[in-house]
Amino acid sequence: MTTAPFSTLTPDLILDAMGSVDILGDGRLLALNSYENRVYQVGVEEQPPVVVKFYRPDRWSEAQILEEHAFSLELVEAEIPVVAPLALGGKTLQQYQGFHFAVFPRRGGRIPELDQEGRLEWIGRFLGRIHAIGAQAAFQHRPAIDIDSFGEEPSQWLINHQFIPADLLPAYRSVVTQALDGIRACYERAGDVAVLRLHGDCHLSNMLWTDDGPHFVDFDDSRMGPAIQDLWMLLSGSPAEMSQQFAEVLEGYESFYDFNPAELHLVEALRTLRLIHYSAWLAKRWHDPAFPMTFTWFNTQQYWQDRILELREQVALMQEPPLSIAGGNR
Repeated sequence: MTTAPFSTLTPDLILDAMGSVDILGDGRLLALNSYENRVYQVGVEEQPPVVVKFYRPDRWSEAQILEEHAFSLELVEAEIPVVAPLALGGKTLQQYQGFHFAVFPRRGGRIPELDQEGRLEWIGRFLGRIHAIGAQAAFQHRPAIDIDSFGEEPSQWLINHQFIPADLLPAYRSVVTQALDGIRACYERAGDVAVLRLHGDCHLSNMLWTDDGPHFVDFDDSRMGPAIQDLWMLLSGSPAEMSQQFAEVLEGYESFYDFNPAELHLVEALRTLRLIHYSAWLAKRWHDPAFPMTFTWFNTQQYWQDRILELREQVALMQEPPLSIAGGNR
Protein backbone atom coordinates (compact mmCIF):
# COMPACT_ATOMS: atom_id res chain seq x y z
CA MET A 1 0.00 0.00 0.00
CA THR A 2 1.45 3.35 -1.05
CA THR A 3 1.75 5.77 1.86
CA ALA A 4 1.10 8.83 -0.31
CA PRO A 5 -0.32 7.57 -3.61
CA PHE A 6 -0.50 11.01 -5.22
CA SER A 7 2.72 12.48 -3.83
CA THR A 8 4.36 12.56 -7.27
CA LEU A 9 1.34 14.13 -8.97
CA THR A 10 2.81 17.61 -9.36
CA PRO A 11 1.49 20.39 -11.62
CA ASP A 12 4.31 19.71 -14.05
CA LEU A 13 3.43 16.01 -14.23
CA ILE A 14 -0.25 16.86 -14.80
CA LEU A 15 0.62 19.19 -17.69
CA ASP A 16 3.09 16.67 -19.12
CA ALA A 17 0.41 13.98 -18.95
CA MET A 18 -1.95 16.25 -20.87
CA GLY A 19 0.77 16.89 -23.41
CA SER A 20 1.20 13.13 -23.87
CA VAL A 21 -2.32 13.05 -25.36
CA ASP A 22 -1.75 16.22 -27.40
CA ILE A 23 -3.64 18.59 -25.14
CA LEU A 24 -1.59 21.74 -24.66
CA GLY A 25 -2.39 23.11 -21.23
CA ASP A 26 -2.00 26.85 -20.68
CA GLY A 27 -0.81 26.43 -17.09
CA ARG A 28 -4.14 27.04 -15.37
CA LEU A 29 -4.98 24.19 -12.98
CA LEU A 30 -7.94 24.11 -10.62
CA ALA A 31 -8.21 21.21 -8.17
CA LEU A 32 -11.80 19.96 -7.99
CA ASN A 33 -13.48 18.32 -5.02
CA SER A 34 -12.38 14.68 -5.03
CA TYR A 35 -10.65 12.57 -2.39
CA GLU A 36 -10.75 9.08 -3.88
CA ASN A 37 -9.08 10.26 -7.09
CA ARG A 38 -7.43 13.53 -8.06
CA VAL A 39 -9.45 15.68 -10.44
CA TYR A 40 -8.42 18.97 -12.04
CA GLN A 41 -9.85 21.50 -14.41
CA VAL A 42 -7.12 22.23 -16.94
CA GLY A 43 -7.00 25.35 -19.06
CA VAL A 44 -6.24 24.65 -22.72
CA GLU A 45 -4.72 27.11 -25.15
CA GLU A 46 -7.35 28.63 -27.46
CA GLN A 47 -9.93 25.98 -26.43
CA PRO A 48 -12.43 25.44 -23.61
CA PRO A 49 -10.96 23.89 -20.45
CA VAL A 50 -11.19 20.16 -19.85
CA VAL A 51 -11.34 18.02 -16.72
CA VAL A 52 -8.73 15.34 -16.06
CA LYS A 53 -9.14 12.55 -13.52
CA PHE A 54 -6.14 10.64 -12.19
CA TYR A 55 -7.33 7.35 -10.76
CA ARG A 56 -6.20 6.23 -7.32
CA PRO A 57 -3.49 3.58 -7.92
CA ASP A 58 -4.47 -0.03 -7.22
CA ARG A 59 -8.17 0.70 -6.65
CA TRP A 60 -9.66 -0.40 -9.98
CA SER A 61 -8.06 -2.62 -12.58
CA GLU A 62 -7.71 -1.35 -16.13
CA ALA A 63 -10.55 -3.67 -17.20
CA GLN A 64 -12.82 -2.27 -14.48
CA ILE A 65 -12.13 1.33 -15.47
CA LEU A 66 -12.76 0.54 -19.11
CA GLU A 67 -16.14 -0.98 -18.17
CA GLU A 68 -17.04 2.28 -16.43
CA HIS A 69 -16.06 4.21 -19.56
CA ALA A 70 -17.97 1.87 -21.87
CA PHE A 71 -21.13 2.22 -19.77
CA SER A 72 -20.88 6.03 -19.84
CA LEU A 73 -20.38 6.01 -23.61
CA GLU A 74 -23.33 3.63 -24.02
CA LEU A 75 -25.51 6.12 -22.16
CA VAL A 76 -24.25 9.01 -24.28
CA GLU A 77 -25.01 6.99 -27.41
CA ALA A 78 -28.59 6.71 -26.14
CA GLU A 79 -28.63 10.53 -25.77
CA ILE A 80 -28.72 10.39 -21.98
CA PRO A 81 -27.00 13.42 -20.41
CA VAL A 82 -23.93 12.01 -18.68
CA VAL A 83 -20.34 13.20 -18.99
CA ALA A 84 -18.28 10.47 -20.65
CA PRO A 85 -14.49 10.43 -21.15
CA LEU A 86 -12.99 11.69 -24.38
CA ALA A 87 -11.42 9.20 -26.76
CA LEU A 88 -7.90 10.51 -27.34
CA GLY A 89 -5.68 8.58 -29.71
CA GLY A 90 -8.53 6.09 -30.04
CA LYS A 91 -8.77 5.27 -26.33
CA THR A 92 -10.45 6.71 -23.23
CA LEU A 93 -7.99 5.43 -20.61
CA GLN A 94 -4.51 6.92 -20.70
CA GLN A 95 -1.30 6.16 -18.79
CA TYR A 96 1.55 8.42 -17.76
CA GLN A 97 4.32 7.96 -15.20
CA GLY A 98 2.49 5.13 -13.42
CA PHE A 99 -0.93 6.85 -13.33
CA HIS A 100 -4.09 5.95 -15.18
CA PHE A 101 -6.02 9.01 -16.22
CA ALA A 102 -8.96 10.08 -18.35
CA VAL A 103 -9.96 13.43 -19.84
CA PHE A 104 -13.53 14.69 -19.82
CA PRO A 105 -15.29 17.67 -21.33
CA ARG A 106 -16.05 20.35 -18.75
CA ARG A 107 -19.76 20.51 -17.91
CA GLY A 108 -20.92 23.01 -15.33
CA GLY A 109 -24.07 23.08 -13.24
CA ARG A 110 -25.39 23.35 -9.71
CA ILE A 111 -26.64 20.85 -7.16
CA PRO A 112 -30.37 20.19 -7.79
CA GLU A 113 -32.88 21.79 -5.44
CA LEU A 114 -35.24 18.88 -4.91
CA ASP A 115 -37.99 20.98 -3.34
CA GLN A 116 -38.58 22.73 -6.68
CA GLU A 117 -41.76 21.52 -8.37
CA GLY A 118 -41.15 18.84 -10.98
CA ARG A 119 -37.47 18.26 -10.12
CA LEU A 120 -37.90 14.79 -8.59
CA GLU A 121 -40.04 13.63 -11.50
CA TRP A 122 -37.44 14.93 -13.97
CA ILE A 123 -34.64 13.17 -12.11
CA GLY A 124 -36.80 10.03 -12.03
CA ARG A 125 -37.07 10.11 -15.83
CA PHE A 126 -33.31 10.55 -16.03
CA LEU A 127 -32.60 7.56 -13.78
CA GLY A 128 -35.24 5.43 -15.48
CA ARG A 129 -33.46 5.97 -18.80
CA ILE A 130 -30.10 5.08 -17.24
CA HIS A 131 -31.51 1.89 -15.72
CA ALA A 132 -33.22 0.86 -18.93
CA ILE A 133 -29.78 0.84 -20.56
CA GLY A 134 -28.07 -0.57 -17.48
CA ALA A 135 -30.38 -3.60 -17.49
CA GLN A 136 -29.45 -4.57 -21.04
CA ALA A 137 -26.09 -6.10 -20.05
CA ALA A 138 -24.03 -6.91 -16.97
CA PHE A 139 -20.60 -5.81 -15.84
CA GLN A 140 -18.08 -8.59 -16.19
CA HIS A 141 -15.26 -7.02 -14.15
CA ARG A 142 -16.74 -4.44 -11.80
CA PRO A 143 -18.05 -5.74 -8.45
CA ALA A 144 -21.56 -5.60 -6.99
CA ILE A 145 -23.11 -3.71 -4.12
CA ASP A 146 -23.81 -6.59 -1.75
CA ILE A 147 -23.75 -7.60 1.91
CA ASP A 148 -20.28 -9.10 1.74
CA SER A 149 -18.38 -6.26 0.04
CA PHE A 150 -20.25 -3.39 1.72
CA GLY A 151 -20.95 -4.93 5.13
CA GLU A 152 -19.09 -8.04 6.22
CA GLU A 153 -15.68 -7.30 4.70
CA PRO A 154 -15.42 -3.62 5.73
CA SER A 155 -16.65 -4.18 9.30
CA GLN A 156 -14.23 -7.07 9.78
CA TRP A 157 -11.42 -4.98 8.28
CA LEU A 158 -12.05 -2.23 10.84
CA ILE A 159 -11.92 -4.75 13.67
CA ASN A 160 -8.84 -6.57 12.37
CA HIS A 161 -6.91 -3.34 11.87
CA GLN A 162 -7.74 -2.09 15.37
CA PHE A 163 -9.55 1.10 14.35
CA ILE A 164 -12.28 0.54 16.94
CA PRO A 165 -11.18 1.75 20.43
CA ALA A 166 -10.68 -1.23 22.75
CA ASP A 167 -13.32 -0.08 25.23
CA LEU A 168 -15.91 0.24 22.42
CA LEU A 169 -14.98 -2.94 20.56
CA PRO A 170 -17.53 -5.25 22.29
CA ALA A 171 -20.34 -2.78 21.61
CA TYR A 172 -19.27 -2.35 17.98
CA ARG A 173 -19.00 -6.11 17.41
CA SER A 174 -22.45 -6.62 18.89
CA VAL A 175 -24.22 -3.86 16.97
CA VAL A 176 -22.57 -4.60 13.62
CA THR A 177 -23.57 -8.26 13.99
CA GLN A 178 -27.16 -7.18 14.66
CA ALA A 179 -26.99 -4.79 11.72
CA LEU A 180 -25.76 -7.47 9.33
CA ASP A 181 -28.48 -9.83 10.54
CA GLY A 182 -31.03 -7.07 9.93
CA ILE A 183 -29.67 -6.45 6.43
CA ARG A 184 -29.95 -10.15 5.58
CA ALA A 185 -33.54 -10.17 6.85
CA CYS A 186 -34.37 -7.19 4.62
CA TYR A 187 -32.92 -8.99 1.60
CA GLU A 188 -34.94 -12.09 2.47
CA ARG A 189 -38.13 -10.03 2.64
CA ALA A 190 -37.34 -8.42 -0.71
CA GLY A 191 -36.92 -11.80 -2.35
CA ASP A 192 -35.34 -12.34 -5.76
CA VAL A 193 -34.47 -8.78 -6.79
CA ALA A 194 -32.90 -8.10 -10.17
CA VAL A 195 -29.51 -6.39 -10.34
CA LEU A 196 -28.32 -4.10 -13.10
CA ARG A 197 -25.56 -1.68 -13.95
CA LEU A 198 -25.99 1.40 -11.75
CA HIS A 199 -24.48 4.81 -11.21
CA GLY A 200 -23.86 3.40 -7.72
CA ASP A 201 -23.17 6.64 -5.82
CA CYS A 202 -26.23 8.70 -6.62
CA HIS A 203 -25.90 11.58 -4.17
CA LEU A 204 -26.66 15.12 -5.24
CA SER A 205 -23.02 16.21 -5.54
CA ASN A 206 -22.63 13.77 -8.42
CA MET A 207 -25.67 15.23 -10.19
CA LEU A 208 -25.50 18.73 -11.63
CA TRP A 209 -28.45 20.80 -12.81
CA THR A 210 -28.65 23.28 -15.67
CA ASP A 211 -31.56 24.88 -17.51
CA ASP A 212 -31.57 21.73 -19.66
CA GLY A 213 -32.03 19.47 -16.62
CA PRO A 214 -29.73 17.09 -14.70
CA HIS A 215 -26.58 15.31 -15.74
CA PHE A 216 -24.16 12.99 -13.95
CA VAL A 217 -20.48 13.79 -13.86
CA ASP A 218 -18.95 10.73 -12.17
CA PHE A 219 -19.51 6.99 -12.70
CA ASP A 220 -16.41 6.03 -10.72
CA ASP A 221 -18.45 3.94 -8.25
CA SER A 222 -20.61 2.26 -10.87
CA ARG A 223 -21.43 -1.33 -9.89
CA MET A 224 -24.05 -4.02 -10.25
CA GLY A 225 -26.88 -3.70 -7.76
CA PRO A 226 -30.65 -3.28 -7.24
CA ALA A 227 -32.31 -0.28 -8.87
CA ILE A 228 -33.31 1.21 -5.51
CA GLN A 229 -29.61 1.93 -4.80
CA ASP A 230 -29.78 4.87 -7.24
CA LEU A 231 -33.10 6.13 -5.83
CA TRP A 232 -33.01 6.05 -2.03
CA MET A 233 -30.44 8.82 -1.61
CA LEU A 234 -32.92 11.27 -3.17
CA LEU A 235 -35.23 10.83 -0.16
CA SER A 236 -35.14 12.65 3.17
CA GLY A 237 -37.37 13.66 6.06
CA SER A 238 -40.19 11.76 7.73
CA PRO A 239 -41.59 8.50 6.34
CA ALA A 240 -44.59 10.41 4.98
CA GLU A 241 -42.32 12.95 3.26
CA MET A 242 -40.10 10.25 1.79
CA SER A 243 -43.19 8.38 0.59
CA GLN A 244 -44.38 11.46 -1.28
CA GLN A 245 -40.93 12.15 -2.69
CA PHE A 246 -40.60 8.59 -3.92
CA ALA A 247 -43.99 8.76 -5.62
CA GLU A 248 -42.77 11.83 -7.51
CA VAL A 249 -39.56 10.06 -8.54
CA LEU A 250 -41.52 7.04 -9.78
CA GLU A 251 -43.86 9.25 -11.79
CA GLY A 252 -40.93 9.96 -14.07
CA TYR A 253 -38.92 6.76 -13.54
CA GLU A 254 -41.62 4.37 -14.69
CA SER A 255 -42.01 6.23 -17.97
CA PHE A 256 -38.83 4.38 -18.96
CA TYR A 257 -38.27 1.46 -16.54
CA ASP A 258 -40.52 -0.60 -14.28
CA PHE A 259 -39.79 -0.48 -10.57
CA ASN A 260 -40.18 -3.61 -8.43
CA PRO A 261 -41.87 -2.42 -5.18
CA ALA A 262 -40.29 -5.36 -3.28
CA GLU A 263 -37.05 -3.35 -3.44
CA LEU A 264 -38.49 -0.93 -0.88
CA HIS A 265 -37.51 -3.54 1.72
CA LEU A 266 -33.88 -2.70 0.88
CA VAL A 267 -33.88 1.05 1.54
CA GLU A 268 -32.70 0.93 5.16
CA ALA A 269 -30.53 -2.13 4.48
CA LEU A 270 -28.64 -0.26 1.75
CA ARG A 271 -28.38 2.82 3.94
CA THR A 272 -26.84 0.65 6.69
CA LEU A 273 -24.38 -0.94 4.27
CA ARG A 274 -23.34 2.51 3.10
CA LEU A 275 -22.68 3.64 6.67
CA ILE A 276 -20.51 0.60 7.44
CA HIS A 277 -18.66 0.87 4.15
CA TYR A 278 -18.02 4.60 4.57
CA SER A 279 -16.21 4.16 7.90
CA ALA A 280 -13.99 1.50 6.39
CA TRP A 281 -13.38 3.64 3.30
CA LEU A 282 -12.05 6.43 5.51
CA ALA A 283 -9.93 4.01 7.52
CA LYS A 284 -8.43 2.37 4.44
CA ARG A 285 -7.47 5.80 3.08
CA TRP A 286 -6.02 7.11 6.36
CA HIS A 287 -2.47 6.65 5.05
CA ASP A 288 -3.22 9.28 2.37
CA PRO A 289 -2.19 12.65 3.90
CA ALA A 290 -5.24 14.33 2.37
CA PHE A 291 -7.58 12.32 4.57
CA PRO A 292 -6.34 13.23 8.09
CA MET A 293 -6.16 16.86 6.99
CA THR A 294 -9.73 16.85 5.68
CA PHE A 295 -11.64 14.41 7.90
CA THR A 296 -10.32 15.65 11.23
CA TRP A 297 -13.33 14.24 13.09
CA PHE A 298 -12.66 10.65 12.00
CA ASN A 299 -11.28 7.94 14.29
CA THR A 300 -11.94 9.75 17.54
CA GLN A 301 -13.69 8.26 20.56
CA GLN A 302 -16.72 10.40 19.79
CA TYR A 303 -16.76 9.27 16.17
CA TRP A 304 -17.02 5.58 17.06
CA GLN A 305 -19.57 6.23 19.82
CA ASP A 306 -21.72 8.01 17.24
CA ARG A 307 -21.33 5.16 14.73
CA ILE A 308 -22.44 2.61 17.33
CA LEU A 309 -25.52 4.71 18.12
CA GLU A 310 -26.18 5.20 14.41
CA LEU A 311 -26.08 1.46 13.75
CA ARG A 312 -28.42 0.81 16.69
CA GLU A 313 -30.88 3.23 15.13
CA GLN A 314 -30.54 1.45 11.79
CA VAL A 315 -31.19 -1.93 13.43
CA ALA A 316 -34.49 -0.52 14.72
CA LEU A 317 -35.39 1.08 11.38
CA MET A 318 -34.80 -2.18 9.49
CA GLN A 319 -37.46 -3.80 11.70
CA GLU A 320 -40.05 -1.19 10.70
CA PRO A 321 -42.44 -1.66 7.76
CA PRO A 322 -40.84 -0.60 4.47
CA LEU A 323 -41.41 2.76 2.85
CA SER A 324 -44.82 2.98 1.19
CA ILE A 325 -45.52 4.75 -2.07
CA ALA A 326 -47.88 7.70 -1.70
CA GLY A 327 -50.93 7.61 -3.88
CA GLY A 328 -51.93 3.99 -3.54
CA ASN A 329 -50.76 0.44 -2.91
CA ARG A 330 -48.38 -1.17 -5.36
